[in-house]
Amino acid sequence: MGKPAHTRLDSVGVKPRVLFVEDEPSIYEPFSKALAREGFEPVVARTAAKALELAEDGDFAIVLLDLTLPDGDGRDVCLALRRTSSVPILMLTARGTEADRIVGLELGADDYVVKPFSGGEVIARIRAILRRAKAPEEAPPPGPVTVGELEVDIASRRAHLGADELQLSRKEFDLLAELIRHAGRVVTREQLMDRVWDENWFGSTKTLDVHVRWLRQKLGDGPADPRYLHTVRGVGFRFTAPEEFS
Repeated sequence: MGKPAHTRLDSVGVKPRVLFVEDEPSIYEPFSKALAREGFEPVVARTAAKALELAEDGDFAIVLLDLTLPDGDGRDVCLALRRTSSVPILMLTARGTEADRIVGLELGADDYVVKPFSGGEVIARIRAILRRAKAPEEAPPPGPVTVGELEVDIASRRAHLGADELQLSRKEFDLLAELIRHAGRVVTREQLMDRVWDENWFGSTKTLDVHVRWLRQKLGDGPADPRYLHTVRGVGFRFTAPEEFS
């Protein structure tokens, strides 16, 4: 029997493996079948411990992560994965407040979907995340970029303000790097959401404002008289160009 017409494989003919961390059979059973129909290979973990065991031993294209698990909090699983892996993480949870979304993204998740969810939407988000993961990144500048007292090395993902190394979260560094790449030019809110979060982000852009505020605090920027990160009202943000400090 030939493959169904809707089965989609990756570029080398191997089905992308999906680690599905979910303890409710009424959710993981039908959605696992939907993933399989769409050309993925789902592997279910019903506990946090099993998820971490499988993640350590298996090669997964993406992790679908429930936050409420019988032996722990999915947020702890997300943190543990992020210590050792850059595998994309899509949170699936009943916790739907904006604060929950922001926390989930801050912990290192790539996207966040609230239950009950549409299987078609989740699969579309999975494909978008995997496209971004495979897309060639914009080449980083040659060596560290210095703007005033700030030195940012995009290739090594390190930033220093004077003699102090900045302790930036994954999203904070991604945001800083995107702004540094376009220093002196305005980057719109939509561009930042597309490039730092996801082009299929459907929620409020308040998470961007929260991350900008956190980044400003770490840069020592006052909102009234910023040295580095400037708000262009109604449009987006502009990072100070190196020559402006000359």
